Amino acid sequence: MSDSPNAPAAARAPSFSAREFRASLGMFATGVTIVTARTAEGQLLGLTANSFNSVSLDPPLVLWSLARAAGSMGAFAAGSHYAINVLAADQKALAERFAAKSGDRWAGVAHSLGISGAPLLAGAAAHFECFNRSRYEEGDHVIFVGEVEQCSHREGASPLLFHGGRFYTEHPL
Repeated sequence: MSDSPNAPAAARAPSFSAREFRASLGMFATGVTIVTARTAEGQLLGLTANSFNSVSLDPPLVLWSLARAAGSMGAFAAGSHYAINVLAADQKALAERFAAKSGDRWAGVAHSLGISGAPLLAGAAAHFECFNRSRYEEGDHVIFVGEVEQCSHREGASPLLFHGGRFYTEHPL
């Protein structure tokens, strides 16, 4: 960014539609996660998210984002811990279930409780158990930064990928 006195004070208005923006974002292939938590009352929460990213190795930090309008926003914002479950290639049905707006997401889902009570999904490629360190409100989403207290991975697991509105599995080059 320029320190010039003529530098703009704000971004220009978008010259594209929301649909074009979503389609362009969809060209970035991502992994697929299910973020889980347990409320103080013991209710299990979970939702599919592909907005997961590493932030720092020291301290170990990761981030994910959630729409401000999400029904689970209050519980995730108030909770002290959550888990990020990185899905394996054979967990497409689980990703779709936790992305659905209705239905019992947890019926018959094999899981265990992590060190702070957040559910860890059986068969996931990796788990990150996080302290809810900070939140940043940006646009129509909230960015959650988690400090990783525990992590594990399943050696040799192939990831579930998302690109252009479709699920894919890994195909090594």
